[in-house]
Amino acid sequence: MIHIFQAYGGTLLYGLGQTLLCSFIALIFSLIIGTFFALLEESPSKIGRRIARAYIELFRNIPLLVITMFFYVVFPLYVVKMNGFTAGTIGLTLYTSSFIAETVRAGIQSVDSGQMEGSRSNGFTYWQAMRYVVLPQAFRYVIPPLGNQFVNLVKNSSTLAFVGGFDLMYQGNVIASSSLETMAAYSAVGVLYLIITMPISYYMRYLEKRLA
Repeated sequence: MIHIFQAYGGTLLYGLGQTLLCSFIALIFSLIIGTFFALLEESPSKIGRRIARAYIELFRNIPLLVITMFFYVVFPLYVVKMNGFTAGTIGLTLYTSSFIAETVRAGIQSVDSGQMEGSRSNGFTYWQAMRYVVLPQAFRYVIPPLGNQFVNLVKNSSTLAFVGGFDLMYQGNVIASSSLETMAAYSAVGVLYLIITMPISYYMRYLEKRLA
């Protein structure tokens, strides 16, 4: 494995950079989209709740690879062509956002209903009460499951390898096929994934204790 790092260090670092970039973009947008649909599902609007439920069930129950291949193969036939990195990032964002939506919704439901009622009686609108009162408390409850989702997001970014996303897993495949040192190549890839995910896990635990 040390030989792999010495011989293909630049290639692995490039793949690591692509993985980090994809994960960061998907993390930001999936958190925004997931929170939006969680709020929509808890809103007073019946139509809004149905739209949110349809979105969540659709992307949560379709395999990530299928969603990614749709944007890489089918979407370009009718709309616009996109590269593997873009298709993979969009697929990862939509897939992860459906799980984050359910996580945030559970956090909202764990907040005492009196918080919302008290806010509304003080003149807050539904969305103001959610933004300033309910959501800050809800996110404190969902830090552990959100941390798991963030770690899963990084690991799921390996689907970019199937669409030429030049991520860490893709580079590992290239190195394994060119060097014929399969075990060493994938061991090196595994070590780099651990370098990404372990700090996230420890930080989320630290954050959970700080906010407890």
